[in-house]
Amino acid sequence: MTKKTKKIRMANLKKTLSKIGIYVVLTFVALCVLAPLYVVLITSFKTKAEAMDPSFTFWPKEFDLHGYIEVFTYTSGTSDTMPTVVRGFINSMIICIPTSIIGTLVSALAAFAFSKLKYKSKNFLFTTLLVTMMIPGTISMIPSYILFDSIGWVDSFLPLMVPAMLGSASCVFFMRQFFYSIPNELMECSEMDGLGNFGIFVRVILPLSGPALIAQFLLSFVGTYNAYLGPLIYLQSPENYTLQIALNFFRGTYTTDWAVVMAGATVSLLPTLILFLFGQKYFIDGIATTGIKM
Repeated sequence: MTKKTKKIRMANLKKTLSKIGIYVVLTFVALCVLAPLYVVLITSFKTKAEAMDPSFTFWPKEFDLHGYIEVFTYTSGTSDTMPTVVRGFINSMIICIPTSIIGTLVSALAAFAFSKLKYKSKNFLFTTLLVTMMIPGTISMIPSYILFDSIGWVDSFLPLMVPAMLGSASCVFFMRQFFYSIPNELMECSEMDGLGNFGIFVRVILPLSGPALIAQFLLSFVGTYNAYLGPLIYLQSPENYTLQIALNFFRGTYTTDWAVVMAGATVSLLPTLILFLFGQKYFIDGIATTGIKM
């Protein structure tokens, strides 16, 4: 065996061992992430006695759907006869869908201005926008509540929807980076065809930005869907509760039956899980191409 062959074999061996090590680490991380979800799912199918038993079992002794029956039939006792979790889900969708769509488009429009248009103080304005990302949300919490209360928006969806529809600094930042990957020559050709800036944005930039837009929509949707503090502060009537607040109310009622609580948690996972499964290709493509700059 020649020295060259030995070197090739050693290189292949190192490459194989490196791949094995990476897969072992990734498998361990995946198990750490999936283990709590597995516990939640399995517990939701247990009987009340087994779910409350301190000795945990990895598989139900008897499959029981009483947890899911309670989830879809329990009402908070108010004038609203719709099940609490169902009402919370509907309220969450009313808030999440329009705010995620409009907020993403508004952020994309701002990112277009920061990446493709030329005007004075552009870099200063963008830096100022990034600085807002470093300001903790708790600082503006009380002033925001006072403002929304003075205009009568408390106990409505408006405090949760209107600010989110104006876009977010993080979304503007990521979309700006993505727009840098779109050649400026396309804009120049469009200008020669008579399109203005808004026409270029709608007819040229947006069609080429599908993966990035979907990725940011998913992130915005999940963030709004999982929001807890904002709805807790602004929503006071049970019929206005989002799903996360409704589940907390639900958990307080069923503290002696973990099967019901876990069933509620499982149901709350489904929308984001389904959304990601359908959009994962675009999500990965959008995140992967965000850092490309030409």
